[in-house]
Amino acid sequence: MGRNNYFQFKQFRIEQQRSAMKVGIDGILLGAWANVRSCSTILDIGTGTGLIALMLAQRSQAQITAIEIEKNAAEEAAENVAASPWKDRVEVANVSLQKFAAETAQQFDLIVSNPPFFQNVLKAGNESRSLARHTDSLSYETLLQCTSQLLSDEGRCAFILPEPAVKEIEKLAQQHHLYLKRITMIAPNENKPANRVLMEMSKKETATVTEHLTIYNNDGSWNEKFKMLTRDYYLNF
Repeated sequence: MGRNNYFQFKQFRIEQQRSAMKVGIDGILLGAWANVRSCSTILDIGTGTGLIALMLAQRSQAQITAIEIEKNAAEEAAENVAASPWKDRVEVANVSLQKFAAETAQQFDLIVSNPPFFQNVLKAGNESRSLARHTDSLSYETLLQCTSQLLSDEGRCAFILPEPAVKEIEKLAQQHHLYLKRITMIAPNENKPANRVLMEMSKKETATVTEHLTIYNNDGSWNEKFKMLTRDYYLNF
């Protein structure tokens, strides 16, 4: 992904000059993969530019709450929402997940997050980028605890995470009565192992459906399965 100040999709545009985390394939994958069927309320945790919230708004009729702890990102996300066709259904709040969970009684049919994922590694020099990328501000434990609290009994949650975190996430999730329903292993190309994982969980124990997705073919072209998943968004698909 380039580092332009904006990213144009088929039905909306993401301005990303002030947000620390720019539009990337991880967010696009989650926004395209999350199951929005029968959802009337959605929560996007750590919305950044507002990308995932707007992707979900495009293919649902749900009311969407998008929370973001970093002030500049939250402001930019709100501007992106205001310029979109779904401004009446998406609300952006500049608040931490911990504070939001402590102050709301609402429960959601779908909760999504592309959470911070770097643990115990050298921090980036940029403070807001570090906040967006590292688990110090939002640990996996906190993410799953608050998700379980905020998720409706029939609801589901969906995350994109680094592959090495899968076992830890699954163990923590079960401690908070969340059970894996669907998992997609994502490989960057045909010659490399999966390095990202899409995970869907619910409060009901069920058999897990496992799938695999490759982003690029060996010749550098987009994989057809990836194109099918994201074709409602990318201009060139």
